Amino acid sequence: MTVNEKVEKLREVLRENNLKAWIINGTDPHESEYVCPRWQSRKFISGFSGSAGTVIVTLEKALIWVDSRYFVQCADQIKGTVFEMRKTNGPEATSPVDYLKNTFTKEDRVGIAAETLMVKEKRNYEKNGISICAMDDLLNRIWTDRPDMPSTPVDKMSVKYSGETTKSKIERMRKKAAEDKADYMLISSLDDIAWILNMRADDVEDTPVFLSHLLIGKDTVELFTPPERFSSYDISKEAFELFPYEETASHLSKLKDVTLRLNPARINMELFNALDPSVKIQEGLEYSTDFKACKNRTEIAGMRKAHILDGVALVNFLSDVERNKSKDGYYTELSISKALEDERKKMKEYLGPSFSTIAGFADHGAVVHYSATEETDRKITGNGLLVLDSGGQYMFGTTDITRTLLFGKATKQQKEDYTMVLKGHLALAAQVFPDNTDGHQLDILAHMFLWNRGLNFFHGTGHGVGHRLAVHEGPQRISSAPSSAGIFLKEGMVVSDEPGLYREGSHGIRIENLISVTKYKKTEFGQFLTFEELTCCPYERRLILKEMLTDEEIHLIDCYHEWVYNSLISLVDKRARAYLKKATRPL
Repeated sequence: MTVNEKVEKLREVLRENNLKAWIINGTDPHESEYVCPRWQSRKFISGFSGSAGTVIVTLEKALIWVDSRYFVQCADQIKGTVFEMRKTNGPEATSPVDYLKNTFTKEDRVGIAAETLMVKEKRNYEKNGISICAMDDLLNRIWTDRPDMPSTPVDKMSVKYSGETTKSKIERMRKKAAEDKADYMLISSLDDIAWILNMRADDVEDTPVFLSHLLIGKDTVELFTPPERFSSYDISKEAFELFPYEETASHLSKLKDVTLRLNPARINMELFNALDPSVKIQEGLEYSTDFKACKNRTEIAGMRKAHILDGVALVNFLSDVERNKSKDGYYTELSISKALEDERKKMKEYLGPSFSTIAGFADHGAVVHYSATEETDRKITGNGLLVLDSGGQYMFGTTDITRTLLFGKATKQQKEDYTMVLKGHLALAAQVFPDNTDGHQLDILAHMFLWNRGLNFFHGTGHGVGHRLAVHEGPQRISSAPSSAGIFLKEGMVVSDEPGLYREGSHGIRIENLISVTKYKKTEFGQFLTFEELTCCPYERRLILKEMLTDEEIHLIDCYHEWVYNSLISLVDKRARAYLKKATRPL
């Protein structure tokens, strides 16, 4: 079926159910950022493949809302269909909620799949006077070849990599629940469950999690997930009882006269509606989210090791790129991504990508979340910049790095742009700050040099990163948007430092390292923190304008490059040593 045919079939089902509109938020029953094929509903109905966006299909219109990361991609992918794109940020910004509120009356029924509607989201619709109907997914009526729910084998993560047993993590959570007088904790966040149980799987591409719900009581732990995924070992030795995924709601319905803690932003309406009225709901962030965000010493050591191995792969790869070792005599956006992946695969500890590589050459680099396809794949020839954003999952850690590479000769503007971005990148990484500082307070450091020239970037400056888990992890972040109250940068947190600049139709620049929060010193004014560099890979030296840098910035770059050289020179292949020496020589 074409996109237009799918929309017409959905409208037929809407009429049958007396609905004025259908909302598709594109998530799964766990509010995951990236979802397995079964819940890639936004892509199914519209053709848009980005990781965020809201679709509303009415009896007359088909609309999709996306943010600035996806303006270009979305417009291209829905071209020729009945869909119209709306923007959620920028001067033309609108919102799906406002559209529904202004289009329909309180008597007009608007439907959405209950399994993908979170409690918090439902309340927001209702607060705005929208008659939201959480129900069975109507897409099942038209998506005849919808993929099944995955059930990949679970891998038990050794304590030598996790640094803490499952039993210890559960006891820590029970202690917090007891302090808050909660009898049970319901957890649906997939990376939280994987972290608590020290288990990983491959249900979601590039994110080593498994579809499941977890119910922790004072004396019980119940895991709801397809049992067949545990066929390789004795489940009786684990710290939980195992039940089929589809039995979650029926088990919850048996709870009576207890206090249940849950996160309304991560629990869907299908589960929430199953709860008995006698259950007292206590709302709050999962305790495990805060625990998980602050990596222990073992996890940080693993992250360091993962980044050294990643640095080896990157430098070997960059050496080949400089010497143009492509078998075709030139690289393309797809082939250069494959070349980097092939280099990472040489590491026995490498498990796979942490997300789909972004390789955008020339004006493609100005599309923040550009994704090369067979149709858009461009030869990397002549003069231009390549934005290369990639990462890996290793047995003991997760990496995420962006480098902007120069091919041919750079223009003065490209060098100035790169140096401005680099100055912000350095300022953030070098900052010392007091305890109880949040990422919003530090964000200006990455923006200030661009702002001084009337330039800007609109994506977040930094996101949290998991330990062999999700490449985007909360609650910590560095952003121009205010942080939620009480979400401070704490020792052990890992965040990205990735300012950028994007000139539509010309070029893009992004420089990204992962950094971990570490103690600096304690004075009579309190505890001070700073960042430790984890990412180990040279910057693009040929794009740096030394005359735009201060002596302190030159010192920071030289020290970073000296550390990169000393860390990697004995580990990279012989073919890469000359490149590494040249790329890291002092400015």
